[in-house]
Amino acid sequence: MKRYLYLWHRWLGIGLCLFMALWFFSGVVMLYVGYPKLTPREHFAHLPVLNLQDCCVDLAAALDAADPQRAPASIRLSTVAGEPRYLFSYPGRSNVAVDARTGLRVPLTGREQALAAARQYAPLAAARYQGAVQEDLWSHSRALNADRPLQRVLLADADGTLLYLSGQTGEVVRDASALERGWNFVGAWLHWLYPLRGIGMDGLWSNLVIYLSLTATIMAVLGAVIGVLRWRFNRPYRSGSRSPYRGFARWHHVGGLLFGVLAITWIFSGLMSMNPWRIFSSSAPLDTAAYQGGPLTAKAFPVSTAHALSRFADDGLVARQLEWRLIGSAGYVIGYDGGGRTRVLSMADGQVLRRLPRAVLERAAQAVLPQGQMRSEQLDGYDFYYYERAEQSMLGHLEKRLPALRVRFDDPQQTWLHLDLYTGEVSGVVDQPKRVSRWLFALLHSWDWLPLLQRRPAWDIWMIAFSVGGLILSVSGAVLGWRRLSRGKLRG
Repeated sequence: MKRYLYLWHRWLGIGLCLFMALWFFSGVVMLYVGYPKLTPREHFAHLPVLNLQDCCVDLAAALDAADPQRAPASIRLSTVAGEPRYLFSYPGRSNVAVDARTGLRVPLTGREQALAAARQYAPLAAARYQGAVQEDLWSHSRALNADRPLQRVLLADADGTLLYLSGQTGEVVRDASALERGWNFVGAWLHWLYPLRGIGMDGLWSNLVIYLSLTATIMAVLGAVIGVLRWRFNRPYRSGSRSPYRGFARWHHVGGLLFGVLAITWIFSGLMSMNPWRIFSSSAPLDTAAYQGGPLTAKAFPVSTAHALSRFADDGLVARQLEWRLIGSAGYVIGYDGGGRTRVLSMADGQVLRRLPRAVLERAAQAVLPQGQMRSEQLDGYDFYYYERAEQSMLGHLEKRLPALRVRFDDPQQTWLHLDLYTGEVSGVVDQPKRVSRWLFALLHSWDWLPLLQRRPAWDIWMIAFSVGGLILSVSGAVLGWRRLSRGKLRG
């Protein structure tokens, strides 16, 4: 039996240790340089103040121009290419823009519109048009699907920024600096095996990552078992060492004993990040549509855009973007300034609020499960299931403001909603499978554990030290595998 353990570990390792080395090295890079994305901070900072001169057509006319047959999932007013535009998103369909001055639907973004949008983003930088793409190295993201095709513009700014603009609305939807692009070649691009995408293997990519990770987990577990079996705990070998190996083999043996368990958890949790075989997808997800209380229609928002802007200005908020939102069938307009700060204008009484009353969100949440039990609690601090991450991390761009409201339901999946008191947005839906994913992926893979996250650089030291250990383990394994193959070739 032992012989088969050694053989399986050896031959799996020959094929996989190089992948593991790449994963550990690129993982360290990703601690500090994430895959390019446009964060809310960047988005709002590059928007001009809303200018409503000769503007705007009413919301009903804009909705009819966008799609008179369907209600949108979201409605925003922003400035795109120097012009105010209503921006609409629809489930499973492309985004739509309507010129807020003329009320006409905006056509697909072309070269001149893309350059105008880039000049708005960076007025002082020269811009060079780079053409349109459906998907490329820095735009592998389902979040961009409703904006494809994407227009690219390269800025001659200090950061060498490459902008991606929605082909549907003209908005800047992603920025990638030269530093991000450079480091991502040895970061996320390697870590997620993105070289395999765009070469005809996109349909196989997900399964390839899953089964490579699964095989690597098995290999690492076998190695841990062998490492313990070969270590002399009581009586050393004749050489005086407790390991029978020398050179790279000893590095591999000792490295496996020191870092093997953590290497197993990292590889396994990387497998879990892919949601293999949909094990973290709920069989009966709770439908949260009732939280909104109805479709987004103009009837719920009788206040004009100009009046809303005036009310926000009176309260000290210079708005750069407006958003129309329904919460429990009641209409609210959310104003955002250049720092992402918000105010809420209630359609019911015209009041401008810093935060929505907790009771408003609780009533809206109860509609999600009218006959069920519901408990709510206000979160004044972060905990295991509601916390923020560094901006460059995978989900670090998602704002997790405090205080927030957590609502717990007694449905079969024991679903929780996290509600943003500043905007009324459902910022997270966490059911039982997602809570399991929190343990098996987020905790084990990136050590999202508050005692570490809140005591940096303790988290950095932990992650780097054990990544280096994993790198030693995998590089030594790759060297041993290469030597084994070389010996086989020489014998042949």
